[in-house]
Parts: sequence; structure tokens; C-alpha cells
Amino acid sequence: MSSQDIPEENLPAEQDAHGAVSVADEHDPFADPGLPPHEHRVQDIDERAARRSERVVAFLFTLSMLATVGFIASYVAIPHDKPIFVFPIGHINALNFALGLTLGTALFTIGAGAVHWARTLMSDEEIADERHAIEAPPEVKAKVMADFKQGAKESALGRRKLIRNTMFGALALFPLSGVMLLRDLGPLPGTKLRHTLWSKGKLLVNMNTNLPLRPSDVAVGSLTFAKPEGLEETDEEFQTQIAKSALMIVRLQPDNIKDKRELEWAHEGIVAFSKICTHVGCPISLYEQQTHHVLCPCHQSTFDLSDGARVIFGPAGHALPQLRIGVSDEGYLEALGDFEEPVGPAFWERG
Repeated sequence: MSSQDIPEENLPAEQDAHGAVSVADEHDPFADPGLPPHEHRVQDIDERAARRSERVVAFLFTLSMLATVGFIASYVAIPHDKPIFVFPIGHINALNFALGLTLGTALFTIGAGAVHWARTLMSDEEIADERHAIEAPPEVKAKVMADFKQGAKESALGRRKLIRNTMFGALALFPLSGVMLLRDLGPLPGTKLRHTLWSKGKLLVNMNTNLPLRPSDVAVGSLTFAKPEGLEETDEEFQTQIAKSALMIVRLQPDNIKDKRELEWAHEGIVAFSKICTHVGCPISLYEQQTHHVLCPCHQSTFDLSDGARVIFGPAGHALPQLRIGVSDEGYLEALGDFEEPVGPAFWERG
């Protein structure tokens, strides 16, 4: 059915700028019907209803704050491997369930509180405005500022302090959830990077044969890799511990050792240095017998094992740490203590 078939009195009417009613005709069959009469909400005419809505909004914001606190408490208190049965899902990770529930509640209640506030307490009167050019003239800018002030006034943010304070509290606490997630970047190192499994009396065990080393097992010019006694590949923390405790054992002629401390910490020319490069922690495995240099295969940092393992080339920042060694009563090579400085790359706690 076309617009011409509709009785004229049933066609939508539009109001002009002066409020007069005009009827759609053949030249303008789709005239703007205009806005319906504004109907006041119960909160607009009953202050008790407005206060009830205010308390509902405040309750939602307060619930968001409690959920955020619950998120933080769950993150700290619940073990990461604890299961829980939730009907009808079944057995799931308790920490994941608690974090998801509290974080979702915190987000939802902030949104629900804002929506309820807007729908029940803020002004809901529709205002038609003419389109204008992109470049706003001064009078339009003034109008925008006046509208903003009017909107701020109609929101009653200054008058309804309970909503304002609870909203600020919810918005201030919620970002703490994201801050807590930074904990998953890893635990603080504390003093873990300063200590290894080496201690006085720990035997040096050959990485290949898994047997304790005797001085006679290390020939002049040879390179042997060692680990602390008691560390096995089946251990859960093996990779973590070997990354700090792996040793390079080299036997030099005592006359070829230039560094006085290196000679004192050696045994009959047998020196023990950390195998972990001080640049980014790669394992060093390339040894040049004639020059006594070792090379890191990752970024070509080169260390002189005859001169305190100092850096002679490459990006490494400092020499390889040396382990002081001796011989036990049974004739095996043993550590006389731990490294005196952290092994591996430099870190912010060094010094």
C-alpha cells in the first residue's frame, strides 16, 4: 500500500520549529512524527523512590568493591592447584573459578550500577537538536559547555554523595585486580639469584658419567662439565638448579694462570668456573685449548680462563664467577663454598 492510499488524517504529522502541526503530503510522505510527550518517572516526582534507587546504585557499587577485595584475597589465599566441584560444571580449578567469579561480579556491578543510575535518577528527557557544521562557532561551544554543566547538575552527583562516594570507591578499587595480575610475572627473586646448590664439602660430579671427579680425571687442556653432588635429572627443580650450578672444569698449567686469586682457588691447576654466560645466560661450551679462551655460542662473548675468566670480546658485562675447590679426604674434587657473586646475567640486585 502506498502513502497515497492512506487517509490523510492517519498520516504522521510533524511539528515545525514553532510547535505547529503539519501533515505529511505527497511532497513529503515520510514526515517526522516528532517526539512523544515526555512522561515523568516515579523517581522524578517521588523523592522516596529516588532515594531507593540511590541506595540500589550504592549497593551495586559497594558490591563491586567487595568483589574486588575478594579477587585479591582469592589470588593470595587459594592454592593454584586446588580443585573444586561446581555443579553442573564438575571439577574445576578453585583459583580460576574464584578469580573469574569475583572479577566478573566487580565488572558487572559497576556497569549495572551506572545503568540503573542513568535510567532512574539522571534526566531522561529527549531533546532534538539541529545538525550543525563540523567547525563549531563560539556560540555552539558556549552551548556545549552550558549543556555539560546542565548535565552535571541533572546527574545530581554533587547532591547525592552516597552514590558519588561509592562509585569513586568501586572505580578506585577495581584497578587493583589488574595490579594483582602482575604477580604472575613471577615471584620476586629475593636472594635466590645469589645462591646455588654449591656449599662446602659438595663433590663435583661429572655431568656425563654421573660420578664424582678426581683430580686425575681432568687432563691438562681438557674441558669437563660438572654438577653438584645430589642433583639428579629426575628432580623437579633440576632445570632451575642446573641453570645456576653448572660448572666448567679446566686444567691449566699453574704457570699459565695469570690471576692470583684464580690460582689460589684452583687445585693443581684445575679451575672451576660457572658455565652460564654473564650476558643472557646461555651455556658456554666452546673451548680453545691453546689460548685458554671459552666462547659463548649465542652472542660470541669470549672469556679468558687463564686470567680470571675476564671478558675479552663480546657483549658480556663481567667475568665468569669462579668456584673455589679442593680435594676431600677420599681424594675427590669438592667445593669449598658457594660462588661469591651471582652467576649468569647481571640483575638489579647485583652489587
